[in-house]
Amino acid sequence: MSLDGCATTAATDAAFDVLALLGDRNTLKRRPGFHVEAASTKADLAAYRRLRQDVFVHEQGLFDGDDLDDRDSDSRTVVLVAKDTGGEVVGGVRLGPADDGPDLGWWVGGRLVVGRGARGPHGIGAALVRAACARAEAEGVLRFDATVQVRNQVLFRRLGWKSVRTVTVADTPHVLMRWPIGRIAVQAAATKSALGALLTSLAPGGAGFVGDDGAPVPGTEVIAACDAIVPSMVERDPEWAGWCSVLVNLNDLAAMGASPLGLLDAVGARDTAHARRILTGLRQAAQAYDVPVLGGHTQLGVPAALSVTALGRSAHPVPGGGGRPGHAVRLTADLGGDWRPGYRGRQWDSTSHRRTAELRAMTGAVAATRPAAAKDVSMAGVAGTLGMLAEASGCRAVLDVAAVPRPPAATVGDWLTCFPGFAMLTTDVPDAPALSAGPAVSAVCGELTPGEGVGLRWPDGDITDAVTSAVTGMGPA
Repeated sequence: MSLDGCATTAATDAAFDVLALLGDRNTLKRRPGFHVEAASTKADLAAYRRLRQDVFVHEQGLFDGDDLDDRDSDSRTVVLVAKDTGGEVVGGVRLGPADDGPDLGWWVGGRLVVGRGARGPHGIGAALVRAACARAEAEGVLRFDATVQVRNQVLFRRLGWKSVRTVTVADTPHVLMRWPIGRIAVQAAATKSALGALLTSLAPGGAGFVGDDGAPVPGTEVIAACDAIVPSMVERDPEWAGWCSVLVNLNDLAAMGASPLGLLDAVGARDTAHARRILTGLRQAAQAYDVPVLGGHTQLGVPAALSVTALGRSAHPVPGGGGRPGHAVRLTADLGGDWRPGYRGRQWDSTSHRRTAELRAMTGAVAATRPAAAKDVSMAGVAGTLGMLAEASGCRAVLDVAAVPRPPAATVGDWLTCFPGFAMLTTDVPDAPALSAGPAVSAVCGELTPGEGVGLRWPDGDITDAVTSAVTGMGPA
């Protein structure tokens, strides 16, 4: 089963030819008598709509005349069709954004239909539902709903859907069902869930700052932060790795309201040329932020490795665990730039084109405003990092999806899970001043409540769970 149109038929034919040449008759017998693809022609759409007319108007009597609505004329609507081995459309389903406005990552599926002669043990309906779920998640969707006729509720439950509530469509009882999308929870677990068991005995950061982005050095005003870059990134994209090693550490200092003093680097590289490329990116970033490189260590003839320690100063560091129930959640993010080539959907580059004054305005915003709590958005993404802030504060966080500042080029799913360059999550009393962060955009987009985890609140008021429990297991700071 595939969703890529004409390529599907070609691939299917090729696979059939190979199996036939190999004499694999048993596998050929088990091949389904249909495939699913995106409707790519007017003829496919017309055939799908004829099926709907036959079933929903004539057979079931749900509609008078036709069952067409505004979603059929929405250019964002995707139609998937099932075709038999002769290329005839025998079933279909449509899906697309729930609202008329900007795509918020909330999609709905509907008008699932299978022709009379194609029903039964073939599994066409189930295949269409599974294909719709896969397509929705590929489009960066974080909420996928469908209104299902009561008699079809069993099928959807068997496929993993959850019942939400009863509704009425065309004067007929239906059930609103939801496909559970665990993208945020999976990312948070993969990047942060092991930290509690690993680091609890160390109590990094000290009392009140456990799990923070940096650590106050006892008896001083010095704040220290240290981050390593993923080795595969150092190997594949050394200049960008060097740039990011400065970026992430200065963001860590910025989240604590610390002014940067300098950087120390540790570089491992297979040869001189590779080390030079890493250090070139590091040097360019240090110059852009106007922060000196104080020293470090370089070793050649070893696997790629890069870590940087940043030193800053703050007499009164801002904790990541200073949030309280009732605090407003604010995201301040630089929406300029674009996806880093080779990291689409994962790393947003908003910093490499900025001037020094712009970069320093952003990294100085927390120090200037001093909110109750702050964390820079890490590889756990906006939602996962908010979960870490909430955990350190002993709270639950609710994020208003429609209010989150987001660049037009990013889907909601990608934006809430990517590394966004510069993005700062802060919490404070509802009437606290906004962060003044140069070119970055700032907006209140949620609140802290009693409980744990992170919920996503949608324009209809529904809240879906993004993270159901603590992110790191390190507990309140």
